[in-house]
Amino acid sequence: MRLNRRQFFQTATGALAFASIPAVLTNAGIAKEKPIKVANILDKTGILNIYSLKQIQAAAMAVDEINAKGGLLGRPVELLFYDSQSDGQYNSKYVTEALVKDKVHVVHAGITSSSREVMRPIVSRFKGLLFYNSLYEGGVCDKRHVSTGMVPAQQLEPLINHVIKKLGHKRCYILAADYNYGHITSKWMKKFVRESGGEDLAVEFFPLDVNNFQPAISRIQKAKPDVVLSALVGGAHIAFYRQFQSTIGKDISLASSTYGVGLEHTQLSAEEGNGIIIASSYVDDLETPEAKAFVKRFQNYTGDMSYVGEYGEYGERGINLWAESVIQAKSPDPEASIEALSRGRISVQGAGGKYTVDGKTNHTTMDIHIVSGINNRFKVIESFKQRPPRDTQLVCDLHANPNDNTQYEPEV
Repeated sequence: MRLNRRQFFQTATGALAFASIPAVLTNAGIAKEKPIKVANILDKTGILNIYSLKQIQAAAMAVDEINAKGGLLGRPVELLFYDSQSDGQYNSKYVTEALVKDKVHVVHAGITSSSREVMRPIVSRFKGLLFYNSLYEGGVCDKRHVSTGMVPAQQLEPLINHVIKKLGHKRCYILAADYNYGHITSKWMKKFVRESGGEDLAVEFFPLDVNNFQPAISRIQKAKPDVVLSALVGGAHIAFYRQFQSTIGKDISLASSTYGVGLEHTQLSAEEGNGIIIASSYVDDLETPEAKAFVKRFQNYTGDMSYVGEYGEYGERGINLWAESVIQAKSPDPEASIEALSRGRISVQGAGGKYTVDGKTNHTTMDIHIVSGINNRFKVIESFKQRPPRDTQLVCDLHANPNDNTQYEPEV
C-alpha cells in the first residue's frame, strides 16, 4: 500500500475524507459495508503543523492497515480529515461538524492543550468520544477524553530526576510557552525540581509567535543555572535552541519536555542539538523490532524517508487503541467504547512498546526513555518500563465519579 492523494475526497460538509483504495476494501470483502467514521482534526497548516504532518500520515496508514485486514467488525473504517490550521476556532467548528453533520463514531484531534479544551465541552455536549494523541500537562478527568500521550509523572519526573540526581544539575531555569500547557507544565517542573532536591531559579513564559530569545538568554546568563528546562512549543520557538547554542554553547545544559516532538532535532545543526536531553515514549532510534518495523512501514507507505518521531507514532497509537476498544465493545458506538475502556483491558503492542489504557483515568501506561541529542538523532540513555499516569491517577477515578469532567492542576 502507498498513500495516494486520490484517496482523499471532499465531503458535503467540507471535510477532506480519506478512504482506503477500492482494491483494499474489495480484497478484504468489506467494500459494500457501511463505514465506521473517524474524524481526524489536526494542523495540516498553521504555526503548529510541525507536530501534525507525520501524525496525519500515520493515522491514514493505520486505517489502511486495519481495512486490509478486514476492517473493524466486518466494516471499513473511513477517516475524515479536517485542517484545524493552529486556530482554536477551527477546532470548535470542525469537531461540531464531525459529530453533528458527519456523524463520526470517534474524534482523534488536537495538538495543543488549548485546542483540546476547546473541543472537550463540545464532545461532551454531543456525547462523543475524543482521543487526544499528544503529550500534555495531565489532570483531565473525563470519560469522553482518552489520553494516549505522556503526562508529567511519566515524562517530567524521570527527566528531572535524571538531570538533578544523576547529572548533579540542581539550579534550574524554566522557559515555557504562554498558554495552559506551558503554565501547568511549569508547575509540574517546579514540583519535581523541589522534590528532587533542586532549586527553581525563575520561570518565564513566551507567546507562540516569539522568536527573539536574546533578552531571556541574557537573564539566564546572569542567573547562572546548571540547566535550562524548556517547555517551549512550535516552529517559532525553535529559534531559542539556535540562539542558546550560539550565545551560551555548552556552558549550561538543556533539557526539554517538548524538544524533538516537532522534529526540531532535524531542523537544527548537529552542534545546536547535541546533548539536549528529553524523555520520550518513542523515538525512531529505539533498538527494538517494533520501532524498526514501524519506521519501515511508514517509509514504505508514504515514500517519506525522513525521521518520523513521537508525534507521528501517536497517529498509529491512537487509532489502534481506539480500534481495540471497538473490537472489545463489539460496537463502534461511543458509549460502548467508553464502557470497554473503563474495564482497563484496552492494550496494544506498538512501536514504543506496550500501551494500556487505565480504566479509571482513560490515560495510558507506557514505556519511557531518557534520550540525548546526537547528530540530529537521539541516543537512549535509560529506559523505564510501563510507567503509569500516576499524577492523573491521584486525582481522577472515573469508576467512582463517572460524570467528572475536571482538569486538575498541581499545587506548588
